[in-house]
Amino acid sequence: MTTTSRRHMLRGAAATLLGFGVAASAQAQDQLPGQLTEAQLGEMITALGIKPEKQEQRFDFAFKAKMGEEEWELSMSSVLSQDGKTIWVMAWLDPLPESATAVPRNALLRLLAENDHIGNGKFFAYIPSNRRFVMQKTVANENMTSAKFKVVLQDLGTSVVETHPIWAVKNWSENPAGTAANAAAPAPKGPAGAAAQQPAARAADNARPNQPVRR
Repeated sequence: MTTTSRRHMLRGAAATLLGFGVAASAQAQDQLPGQLTEAQLGEMITALGIKPEKQEQRFDFAFKAKMGEEEWELSMSSVLSQDGKTIWVMAWLDPLPESATAVPRNALLRLLAENDHIGNGKFFAYIPSNRRFVMQKTVANENMTSAKFKVVLQDLGTSVVETHPIWAVKNWSENPAGTAANAAAPAPKGPAGAAAQQPAARAADNARPNQPVRR
């Protein structure tokens, strides 16, 4: 091999290493301090004494919330946004009737109005693939710990319990026929699914248990 060839090889290798260095530096600058990976999110939930069930990118688990003397067991899920900068937590609410005409308009308006009051990153959302409402909360994926995450779950759980009269399908009495249909609605079933794409829609492709909220 000639000296000229060796020089070309060394220059090429140096340019490649420089490229890797620039990419790694850009990735490091783009990552938030203490940002959790998907695996670490699952480990953090487990550290709370909760046994999550992994569904692709999503973790499903049961969480107990107290309201006065009553204890509620809520079905929740958590997933990272596509860019990893946000943690989404969702509490699964009652299944809706198969017919949209059985859903009272006033019930939907009450849910929308409540979104203005609950605040703190929480809001009601609808998952079309499962025909379920959820209450969601978003938090920055930054310096997150198990203790902080537990506070997030408690905050979401408290709001779910407090707003139960609004989202409980059995209380939707605008149309008696619609109410009967709501009470008989089965839980949906299906396979598993964020910056650019709303993570709730992606993460909620799997249905939750038949009783998303128990007390």
